[in-house]
Amino acid sequence: MADSVVVPFDVVVPFDELPLLPESGLRHSWDLHGPGDQLGTLNRLTGPVVAAAATSVRTGERIGVSLPLGLPDPPFFGRQAFKHTVYPMGPTAFDDFVDGFYLQCSSQWDGLRHVGGPDGWYGGWRGTPNGDPQPLGIHHWAARGIIGRGVLIDMLAARAGTGYDPFTSVAFAPEDLSAALSAAGVSLRYGDILCVRTGWIDKYLALSPAQREELATTMVDVHGYSAAGLAGSEAMARFLWDSGVAAVACDNPAVEVVPGDPSVGSLHARLIPCLGFAIGELFDFGPLASACEQAGRSEFLFVSVPLNLTGGVGSPANAVAIL
Repeated sequence: MADSVVVPFDVVVPFDELPLLPESGLRHSWDLHGPGDQLGTLNRLTGPVVAAAATSVRTGERIGVSLPLGLPDPPFFGRQAFKHTVYPMGPTAFDDFVDGFYLQCSSQWDGLRHVGGPDGWYGGWRGTPNGDPQPLGIHHWAARGIIGRGVLIDMLAARAGTGYDPFTSVAFAPEDLSAALSAAGVSLRYGDILCVRTGWIDKYLALSPAQREELATTMVDVHGYSAAGLAGSEAMARFLWDSGVAAVACDNPAVEVVPGDPSVGSLHARLIPCLGFAIGELFDFGPLASACEQAGRSEFLFVSVPLNLTGGVGSPANAVAIL
């Protein structure tokens, strides 16, 4: 990559001014924060940004937005259910441990090691995870947490009365998100954590155990099911980048629409290895949406601390919203 001037952490270089990677031809931000950057878009969570986000707290109501670690059950994509063992340490004490714990099985963050591309992983890293545990590990995100102003976009509410089904392949375009934000009377600002409720988890939680079993049989890989989500387009990558948001968390299994359109492209491939975006999946935004509707607001303090696991590819979300 050509040498470039490191950009201040409160400036968004327009998407269309970002350089192109030679192999994929996708726009990238590898040079913006200097060599060896480990945070990607989480660089946008500066001290002033987080301090300003704290002013979103008005009532102090706290709402968990992570599923129980045992959900979905059965797990998706070939992952296995963990085994939780509790054992006595003495007459009046217990300890416990977990076997077979898949870190991206429930509500979770995709770390920068999760997806690479023909040009490498974010920043050009081409190491091996086991032999090179420091670059792009989730522990870099854990050191400061993912804390900022959360903004909820409730696409389930926006599509009410239209026959919308979150278990179908509905692709939300940038203009859909903009319209929902406008209807809610809120604008995105630098360092926000964008929370998108498609309704996928709401529908999943309403399924019977037998229906969940049946669904899991269609989700043995990342292409064998349908889900509403963000479009995989360059236009969506541009919208997310130019909006200045630090992270995107959704309540569906992939953030983006499934199945995707190969002619449009993959949002994972655009966001993670190219732009260093923090993206999260399978969040539970139903209770938060109800609280926001009752309060007549869409903003809150979002707090999530990934596991401090050196070299981790992903992490459970451990997330709460504070109104």
